Amino acid sequence: MESSDFKPYISSDNTSVKEFTVRAVVLGALFGILFGAATVYLALKAGLTVSASIPIAVLAISLGRKFLGTTILENNIIQTTGSAGESVAAGVVFTLPAFLFLSEGVGQGYFNYFTILMLAIFGGILGVLLMIPLRKSLIVKEHDNLPYPEGTACAQVLIAGEKGGDFAKTAYQGLGFAFGYALLQRVFHVIAETPKWATGVANKYLPAGVVSGEITPEYLGVGYIIGPRIAGVLVAGGVLAWLGLIPLLATVVPADTIALQLTKLGLMDITQTGGRFGWNPVTHSFTELAEAIYRAYIRQIGAGAVAGAGFITLIKTLPTIVSTFQESISDLRNRDKSVAVARTSDDLSLKVVGIGTLALVLLMAVLPGMPGDNFFYKLLIGVLVIVFGFFFVTVASRIVGIIGSSNSPISGMTIATIMGTALVFIGVGWTGKVFEPMALVVGGLVCIAAANAGATSQDLKTGYLVGATPRYQQIALFIGVVVSSLVIGFTVLYLDTPTPEQAAAGIQHAIGETYNAPQATLMATLIKGLLSFSLDWQFVLVGLFIAVTMELCNVKSLSFAVGLYLPLATTLPIWIGGALKGLTDWMAKRKGEETEDADLGKGSLFATGLVAGGALAGVIVAILSVRLSTQLSTVSAEHGLKEALGDGGYDLMGVLFFAALAYFLVRAARKK
Repeated sequence: MESSDFKPYISSDNTSVKEFTVRAVVLGALFGILFGAATVYLALKAGLTVSASIPIAVLAISLGRKFLGTTILENNIIQTTGSAGESVAAGVVFTLPAFLFLSEGVGQGYFNYFTILMLAIFGGILGVLLMIPLRKSLIVKEHDNLPYPEGTACAQVLIAGEKGGDFAKTAYQGLGFAFGYALLQRVFHVIAETPKWATGVANKYLPAGVVSGEITPEYLGVGYIIGPRIAGVLVAGGVLAWLGLIPLLATVVPADTIALQLTKLGLMDITQTGGRFGWNPVTHSFTELAEAIYRAYIRQIGAGAVAGAGFITLIKTLPTIVSTFQESISDLRNRDKSVAVARTSDDLSLKVVGIGTLALVLLMAVLPGMPGDNFFYKLLIGVLVIVFGFFFVTVASRIVGIIGSSNSPISGMTIATIMGTALVFIGVGWTGKVFEPMALVVGGLVCIAAANAGATSQDLKTGYLVGATPRYQQIALFIGVVVSSLVIGFTVLYLDTPTPEQAAAGIQHAIGETYNAPQATLMATLIKGLLSFSLDWQFVLVGLFIAVTMELCNVKSLSFAVGLYLPLATTLPIWIGGALKGLTDWMAKRKGEETEDADLGKGSLFATGLVAGGALAGVIVAILSVRLSTQLSTVSAEHGLKEALGDGGYDLMGVLFFAALAYFLVRAARKK
């Protein structure tokens, strides 16, 4: 329900504060280019992305406000425009390199600048368009129920920077702690990145059980922001996967069968020793059995769970969606009758949504360079993109409201889209390799749209809290999508250039060699498997019925499904952050004190700083890694520390650093 007593930082009747200015849009576009390029590298290398909104907000305060005198609403436009670059880049990299891996090179002709540019722009704009009529439902009416952690944290950064004093001081303390911690972890490697406890394959009680955690400041901060309840359901899915399903499968499934499944998915070569999972064809064993099972089976089960939970979420949300469209139509009629609309409720018209969506479909059908032999084929692609896009934009926008954009299972939604598209293709008789690029275009566009819709939701949440004008934010997002897309295509193709050694060996693409592109590889494998009738549906259906089971137990299946899909290493530190929030609230109630303010309490502000500092450091390291990877390796202390402390001692030292960071978070929250 909408919070009746909510008041934004800048009131709706205050029209004197500068907002949509040229300097704000230009500075935001420049940040979008920077963060978009960094995201391309990070996503290609490790399949990971870092949310850009909060780092850009910090930069807007530190640079824009200090040197240009920008207002809080201008700073919001800066971060809104810039954030589009990161989200569009993530969607592009997770899917479009799959053109290189389709059957017999059938997709390589589409892996060019023009096609990547058009798909990036179309997908990014679609994500913004479809989010426009959903803003009132998800951002306004669900204000008290959907925290949108990055959006809330971003608003807190902007407000703290505007207020100065203790507000800014607390946020910047968190940022400083996180930045220093992240540099020690990611540059100097004094702190272990992912401490792990694992049982052996031959363990009698829990074979191949793994408990690990990416002990980063941003995960701790996100967990604190979303709170203990959501964080608990999230980690429960990971517990089921890593301490339940994986040990069970390790017991009943032979290693050779797992190896064959991974080979089928294109994740390893069963004839070669070593590789990603430490496979030994002589002894028929893995050194990393838990990871092998996760990639072979759990990811597909998790994708099915996310798809099932997404459908359940859509069904439960339909009444709200219908009422939202009715209100949007009513608003449209009111505008026609010259009825005044409050500045903070002024969205772009539904006419823009309808005309823009129709224009995208027609452009896809007539532009050259798009897969499809004729106008009808391309038109069907456009229709499928709109249908799946509307569904997953709605789902993605709710997911990021729960767990944040950085942890949104966009690849899981893309997998579900590709499955649905393949079923339609099979239904109309479109099977075989010639239709693989067409299926990838649908999945790619929906992936980009869902990724950008998630970021758009966070931006609109930030705007709602600070008192921005939605119309201006939506226009800024369109600009950010177009400008960042111009650079994203160049960056992808630049990184795909093989080294002289690779070229001499006959290798034409660095993607797939230097850069693993794990999501894109999986998408290509799924498309080939579906259109050749060789996909393992049993794993997908197991995930779907896990989601149904959670709903029958009155547990929100979407949070649980996301936890099942993500590694436990991701959800465990988030849960620790949520537990710390529960602890500080309990301590306050025990002493008869009021629990801290959810928006501007000192703990939340410090957590905001943790997210911002960790994300900033992640982006900086990603940029440096493009050209200075050798130099960065020379300053790493990991080898020396492991020699002195042993692997276990090194991991334990990392855990102690993380515990110290948690202590400072609790202390900040309890400070009067």
